[in-house]
Amino acid sequence: MTTFRSFMLGLGFAIAGAVGAQAAETTLLNASYDVSRELYKEINPAFSAHWKTAKGQDVSVNQSHGGSTKQAKSVAEGLEADVVTLNQATDLDFLASKDVVAKDWKQQFPNEAAPYTTTTIFIVRKGNPKGIKDWDDLVKAGTSVVIPNPKTSGNGRYTYLAAWGYALGADKSEDKAKDFVTKLFANVPVFDGGGRGATTTFTQRDVGDVLVTFENEVGLLKTEFGDKFDVVYPSLSIEAAPPVAIVQSVVAKRGTAELAKGYLDFLFSTEGQKIIAKQGFRPREAAVLAEAKLPEAKTFKVEDVLGSWADTQKKHFADGGVYDQITTTTKSN
Repeated sequence: MTTFRSFMLGLGFAIAGAVGAQAAETTLLNASYDVSRELYKEINPAFSAHWKTAKGQDVSVNQSHGGSTKQAKSVAEGLEADVVTLNQATDLDFLASKDVVAKDWKQQFPNEAAPYTTTTIFIVRKGNPKGIKDWDDLVKAGTSVVIPNPKTSGNGRYTYLAAWGYALGADKSEDKAKDFVTKLFANVPVFDGGGRGATTTFTQRDVGDVLVTFENEVGLLKTEFGDKFDVVYPSLSIEAAPPVAIVQSVVAKRGTAELAKGYLDFLFSTEGQKIIAKQGFRPREAAVLAEAKLPEAKTFKVEDVLGSWADTQKKHFADGGVYDQITTTTKSN
């Protein structure tokens, strides 16, 4: 009997210890955009090691990826992400309007809460058989352009705005810019929901002559396909500054506010910035950016050329906006 009691008591302690160990590990969910998978695949274990050293706490970071706007809507509708790392300010403004993130989310972290920037570039097939050098080549008859859907993807929206800003700079005419972008989108055979889907369509389904996407996809393609594709930097492109924020309602419910802030702070640390640079993004820390030796790129900011993000979103991407007008025109032709 004594032996049996000792066995059961020991078993109880073992079970309690296992439960305690499970409870000791805290999880965090990051809802991010489509082409940031590789970045956070490297960021997450580095942060977990950092947090273990700093706080003595075991942390496991989980990821959710998709088109940026689609992700924002999922979080607003109940996806319990502790943090969001999306690619466009309007997606965070949308979440702020739903009281999901702080109204002043831009002031919560440095650089208006954007730990890095990137830009829109062209990826063409080896040897560049269509001779694509700039945006003008994308509107030529017979050129097939792969772009994700601007309605669901910030990647696609940046492409649209980059083309609009280029055309506006050339002619200083809203009408001519609209005509230019209409011609460009008439050359798009299929709209994927996000940037990674567009990359797959171009690289694995062999659709299109050119993929327009974020700069960080270059490294992924070199890793997976070697020198099968070439990269073209247009004469002018757009600066994308993907912002981050804490999801207030979720961290309050889960008790992860300190952890969530620590995770996003890590992105701005030198260690985080070096990982960001390694993954092909443009870090904010000047010394790390210099070490990255990324190609020179002439870019513009939406706010400097097209007006505020809020006005740009309403004018171009709201239901019935310019983008809808353009796609209606291209579908009817």
